[in-house]
Amino acid sequence: MRIHPEPFRPVENRRIFVVEDDEIIRSALQFILDDRNEAHAFRSLDLAFAKAANVRPDVVLLGIGFLQSDGKRRLAEIACRLSDAKILIVADSLRDPLALRSLDEGAHGVLGKPITFDSVHGKVNTVLDESSLSLVSLG
Repeated sequence: MRIHPEPFRPVENRRIFVVEDDEIIRSALQFILDDRNEAHAFRSLDLAFAKAANVRPDVVLLGIGFLQSDGKRRLAEIACRLSDAKILIVADSLRDPLALRSLDEGAHGVLGKPITFDSVHGKVNTVLDESSLSLVSLG
């Protein structure tokens, strides 16, 4: 579903993969991002990798749950298989130790909950436009 953006903000054609095991968070992020981007939501990394065979993402929003067991290996796998994509970790808090550690292991940023339209778009735009490590609260 596309929502009409503000007149001064053109629709961007960026591809974003949302990989989140929580269906509500996954759906909310896809809805928010599909407003100005091409957003695809997946419940597993395997499904995202399968889609990437045909459609390459610019950004991957990855739920923190995927980093619980061997997060360093998972981040390395994403960086290898989706080499041009920026990785944003979706966590309950910007202070989550696992999320912060992920920045040293290849992630490009952390999204803290709660999520809002403006903060999600702001974070995605920041990571794509500036390619710098940063944190932003979504609330």
